[in-house]
Amino acid sequence: MDDLDLSRLALRPLAESDTAELRRIHRRPEVARWWDEPAPDFPWDEPESTRLTIVVADRIVGMIQYWEEDEPKYRHAGIDLFVDPAFHGIGIGTEAMRRVARHLFEDRGHHRLEIDPAANNTVAIRAYEKVGFKPVGITRRSERDPDERGWHDGLLMDMLSTEFNPGDQP
Repeated sequence: MDDLDLSRLALRPLAESDTAELRRIHRRPEVARWWDEPAPDFPWDEPESTRLTIVVADRIVGMIQYWEEDEPKYRHAGIDLFVDPAFHGIGIGTEAMRRVARHLFEDRGHHRLEIDPAANNTVAIRAYEKVGFKPVGITRRSERDPDERGWHDGLLMDMLSTEFNPGDQP
């Protein structure tokens, strides 16, 4: 998949027509490992989050979401995403993350963003670090394993607007 042109990456609001493909991607073992199985009403199951479909060259390749804490004393935003494993390793997640981070900093006025991957999700952690996220600390046994038999650690990461790495601007 190295021939995909990331300048053709687009983030657009979810559409009903995206549901089947996003559910297919979400069910892939490489995604479900971190996201669990999709809820029956996925991708419409978290109305408090803004969810965007990641599209490259007219192909749905994933989803990115953000939520915002608007209480002035604690104002910040959080981000999460998944990308179809068939498109891993070519920068789609990093570019999508950069675009959402830029939107949250520049358009929405946030000064701080956070993300909380599983502590052993090294591929995601590397992508987030490329954008400017830094480890804050381990949240011990903070998330149930997909098989619900145990717990795993999370890694809390955050990024201040002054640490954002915008990469090559499209």
